[in-house]
Amino acid sequence: MPGKRTSTASRPLYARRANTPRRALGRRAAAARLAAVTGGLAALVGSLVLSGPAAQAAPPSPPDATAVRGYLGELTVKPEGTMDGYSRAKFPHWITQYGQCNTREVVLKRDGENVGQDAKCAAVSGTWHSAYDGATWTDAQSLDIDHIVPLAEAWRSGAAAWTTAQRQAFANDLTRPQLIAVTDRVNQDKGDKDPAKWMPPLKSYACTYAEMWVTVKHYYGLTVDTAEKNALTGILKGC
Repeated sequence: MPGKRTSTASRPLYARRANTPRRALGRRAAAARLAAVTGGLAALVGSLVLSGPAAQAAPPSPPDATAVRGYLGELTVKPEGTMDGYSRAKFPHWITQYGQCNTREVVLKRDGENVGQDAKCAAVSGTWHSAYDGATWTDAQSLDIDHIVPLAEAWRSGAAAWTTAQRQAFANDLTRPQLIAVTDRVNQDKGDKDPAKWMPPLKSYACTYAEMWVTVKHYYGLTVDTAEKNALTGILKGC
């Protein structure tokens, strides 16, 4: 009959929902939006924690050749010391940088392209271009992390007098241009030689390599011998 009211209990479920007050619906929508935003932030934070600091595409750049020539002039020229007492264990590496990532894995991530890492931060995929010889690799096991100034060279140039903590900082330095991912056999050929005895096979990298070498030695107050300084002087003249 016209004007007859139907009891709420007898209305279909969809009818009761249709008459839900707008204020209640507004509260529910706001809560849903808040949950979505919160979930998104949590996912973002989780991603940042897993990935660690933003990576660079290459080692930190050294100053330009003019500045580096100035650095070279400030280095103490002195015959190299002996290897007495030397051990790689006196330069602790690779240390943990964040999470489960040690220095080696951080450099592999930084120097590679599209690098995939497993739960323990080990590089399991990616592409790396070795600046020393121009080779391209897709297997991280084909790469060494080279100390631009080798540990033994540093020992003979002043690091023998450092504390273990100082040597650890040197061996894991991500701030200076001291670490780089390169073809393993090329790094092994380099060994602990200075630029008077070894330079990267890729001639176009000579200036960058010399600039990195001098920058590291200058920062750490390491010495150079006469042949080493002469070689670096000759290289930097053309840079």
